[in-house]
Amino acid sequence: MKPALLIGSTCVDIIINLPHIPVTQEDVHPTAQTMAIGGCSYNVAYTVRLLGAPHTHISPVGTGMYGDYVEKCLTQQGVPIAVHVTDKDNGCCYCLVEDTGERTFMSYHGAEYTFQKEWMEPYNSNDYDLCYICGLEIEEPTGLNLLEYLEENKNLQVFFAPGPRLMHIEKSKLDRMMALKPILHINELEAAALSGIKDIEEAGRHLHAITGNHVIITLGEQGAFCVEKDGTEFMIPSVPATNIVDTIGAGDSHAGTVIACLTNDMSLRDAVSYANKVAAKVVCVQGMSLTKDQLPEM
Repeated sequence: MKPALLIGSTCVDIIINLPHIPVTQEDVHPTAQTMAIGGCSYNVAYTVRLLGAPHTHISPVGTGMYGDYVEKCLTQQGVPIAVHVTDKDNGCCYCLVEDTGERTFMSYHGAEYTFQKEWMEPYNSNDYDLCYICGLEIEEPTGLNLLEYLEENKNLQVFFAPGPRLMHIEKSKLDRMMALKPILHINELEAAALSGIKDIEEAGRHLHAITGNHVIITLGEQGAFCVEKDGTEFMIPSVPATNIVDTIGAGDSHAGTVIACLTNDMSLRDAVSYANKVAAKVVCVQGMSLTKDQLPEM
């Protein structure tokens, strides 16, 4: 396949480790605090790059202390910055990580979640196949610009990961996205919200009937349920994770692995199977800091 086109956010993750999420008026002492580069699109792109798959990442970088941090990190990694937004600060995400490894996000959105069609003028859409889109960008006001771009470039096969704020995306926007017949990468809660059906297999079939495309539903410890484009269904078991540190970026790494594998002409079954292995490794490190040496064997 041709390279993947990845469009979305790069922000700063402020990771706060604490025993549990505090309730009103409770005084909780965090055990650690760190800062790292993150964002759904960045996490996906990081994984695709780690796996050596060809891609282009369109991620706007804003100003302010967080914009400076993002630019510094990307430059150190040798990652080109496609878009500089000079009139808006970059945002950040506060990641509250409990002792169980579960995480809760509080995101302050800035320039990184915006989109303008003119940013894409240097990039010929015909040079790409899969195009990753996260629901967070669609939710924003400039998500209309992104939808228009996708509608004007229907040669791109959209790979849509709605994310946990699916219910906050306007129905008209979701309808336009689903009309693009995207590959869906969703978890159990998102599958139920998007389909209105609690049973996972029925939800997958319902969504496949709408899109006529691959549906990937991640189920954590239970693995992943998939419906292929041709209607074939299968369950891929999970890979046990030992010594879980946090679950930050696990879903993004799974999506990025599937994209990388599909770009390298692997079957959906093999792509999801390997993605389960990668996600199991990611939850055992802090954030998205998996290295090439830590990648599982294919």
